[in-house]
Amino acid sequence: MESGPNGAACLLGDVNQASAARQRITIFRMISAETFSRYAEMRVPRYTSYPTAPHFSPAIDHTEYRRWLRALSAEAPVSLYLHVPFCREMCWYCACHTTVTQRRAPIARYVADLSREIELVAAELPARLRIGHQHWGGGSPTLLTADQVEALSATLDEHFDRDEAAEIAVEIDPRTLTDALARAFGEAGVNRASVGVQSFDPKVQAAINRAQSFATTQAAVRSLRGHGIAAINLDLVYGLPFQTVASCVATVEQALELKPDRLAVFGYAHVPGMKAHQRKIDETALPSTAERHAQFEAIATALAGAGYRQIGLDHFVLPSDPLARAAESGTLHRNFQGYTLDPCPTLIGFGVSAIGRLPQGFVQNAARIPDYRRRIGEGRLAVVRGYALSEEDRRRAAVIERLMCDYRADVSGVPAPLDALEADGLIRRSGDLIELVEEARPLVRAVAAAFDAHLARSPARHVTAV
Repeated sequence: MESGPNGAACLLGDVNQASAARQRITIFRMISAETFSRYAEMRVPRYTSYPTAPHFSPAIDHTEYRRWLRALSAEAPVSLYLHVPFCREMCWYCACHTTVTQRRAPIARYVADLSREIELVAAELPARLRIGHQHWGGGSPTLLTADQVEALSATLDEHFDRDEAAEIAVEIDPRTLTDALARAFGEAGVNRASVGVQSFDPKVQAAINRAQSFATTQAAVRSLRGHGIAAINLDLVYGLPFQTVASCVATVEQALELKPDRLAVFGYAHVPGMKAHQRKIDETALPSTAERHAQFEAIATALAGAGYRQIGLDHFVLPSDPLARAAESGTLHRNFQGYTLDPCPTLIGFGVSAIGRLPQGFVQNAARIPDYRRRIGEGRLAVVRGYALSEEDRRRAAVIERLMCDYRADVSGVPAPLDALEADGLIRRSGDLIELVEEARPLVRAVAAAFDAHLARSPARHVTAV
């Protein structure tokens, strides 16, 4: 799900993947180990939006959101996001907005509120809009029942039309997916599923409180495909406690048995100050920045050897995948779901903490379920904060998106401190065009941060660039 071939893939042959990863790191050290490490240790946003969420303000509330909704074009398709903020148990590595429940009643109440929010938002729209893209996220959408999926889908069908070519995606926890639920998602039009794996290493799984066998994952993939959800993504994570290059490669080898269309390979973001449950992770077992980088490079090498192309920072796809074609043509996009083909100018977020993007700016719903429920129960839109984009914000957002997608961008009219990046060998400049040198691509977030006019004022503690 991201762009631009890595270009440093080694032929495996008689060389094992661990040494191949070391060869790739040697190539990167043409920049110098000290320089690479200095930028890799920078704490910067993931840049799925610009400005990022820490800069949202209560000045943009439900009243402003209502005006923005009413001003939408009746002709342009929209993207929809439905947030399901429940899990059966807490995975200690998780940085998502979710809550643990073993009971059905809170989920049923939430589904009723979510349906009501869809109705409230639809009432403010200028027409019956078309869905160009839709994503069920969480939390765990697999904690819904088949009947609840059917009900939510019916509510959406009452108020929106759906493009025949729309991608309808869902996030899947294989441990809670039932065959009935897979069937319900298929009947709701879902045509792509992102299946959470993280790691198949039992020692790593125990350290992050996520026991999930390969057999469980395989059964989930078979069920999804059996109900017409043909496009399968797998989500892997590196940088977890007790992970090694060898265990990462072993996980990739098992993942490839499932024949995924795409793989997302994310670096673990350790932010215990923001997510208290991460304090249960043994920090002494976390790999160093250099070890994290070695793990990612080993994964990338293994996937390249299996015929996958690296797309952007951390996604891998088969050469025939539409994301690969978008990367080649410069039409790849990046949003809250990562790298995407979604060109819709508007994203409408439903559910607690959901973020939306409209032509005027960003909005976010109440982050706590009681607050969200109260607002919906009072017949109000649930937005409590947001950000109105300036023209400068739009220009900087465009540069950051192109860097994150293409590793190059036209930066005319967007001032940034680039001399140090050039002197350190990370970028090349030709007039108004800048491009990351190949060995600096893992540092793309650090380069993008040079164009972030808000970063110095950010109250958030971001994660390391690598």
